[in-house]
Amino acid sequence: MDLRRWHYFAVLAEEMHFTKAAARLFVSQPSLSQQIRAFEADLGVALLDRTGPRFALTDAGRVAAAEARDLLDRLDRARGAVAAAGRGDAGRLRIAYTRSAPGPRAGDLVAAYRERHPDVELALETGWTSLNLARLQAGEIDIGFVRPPVAAAGIEVAVIGSEEVLLALPSGHPLAHRRGRVSRAAIAAEPVVFWPRENGPGQYDAISGQVWPGGLPPIVREEPEDEQLMRAVAEGAGVAAVPEHRARALRRRGVVLRRLAAPAPRIDLGLAWRAGPASAVVRGFVELAGSRVRTS
Repeated sequence: MDLRRWHYFAVLAEEMHFTKAAARLFVSQPSLSQQIRAFEADLGVALLDRTGPRFALTDAGRVAAAEARDLLDRLDRARGAVAAAGRGDAGRLRIAYTRSAPGPRAGDLVAAYRERHPDVELALETGWTSLNLARLQAGEIDIGFVRPPVAAAGIEVAVIGSEEVLLALPSGHPLAHRRGRVSRAAIAAEPVVFWPRENGPGQYDAISGQVWPGGLPPIVREEPEDEQLMRAVAEGAGVAAVPEHRARALRRRGVVLRRLAAPAPRIDLGLAWRAGPASAVVRGFVELAGSRVRTS
């Protein structure tokens, strides 16, 4: 059915005058009359009572007028929704944080995107680098925060920030009470608490290579998450190297945080997404992240 005829009839029902409706529609009056008769033929019912000096709407015509306006309003909304989705102003974006980066960089980026695109539905969750990469490859999320360097087929990564790595020491450890930065030689033989390398090989190697350039001393305990890692340090199991924001967020009694001697170890925070053509919402998030990095 021709949507144009619904539009014509809606305008005619509002004006209740063929000449005025035709002028509003920028068509001739005979053409409008022809289209209205064709519309009645489409519906198989009379919409106008033409027996008097001026036409009137039939019962069916009054229903058709209301339905026409509703149909055209819904069409306008549909056009707006499609256009918004094309601009990246509407839709759904699935984002996974990484547990090792609870600091302001990721949170502020998501907040800025939410403010700029309030009609985009955000589905937020938390994982870790290897999990986020696997879920990106499987199409289960659209954006993942990761700890570079990473190597994953079909994944693009952009570095959006970095932070210092701190040393977590048991409060009873002799190094916890010394002033100044801790030298690497002082911890070269200290027992270490670490998380499994498979959780984030790039981050694991970046931390261990900077903190223990001569090679890792014995790892006496592995913990799956930083919360348990800090607990192990508090219990005196060993020392640990933890990203600053995570270390301070999880600081607990029995743990002292110290900085290492220059060059201070640092690790990056990255944004990952699937390579190739991306949806408008993904492009919008990546572009926002890039703009904030350039201006920071």
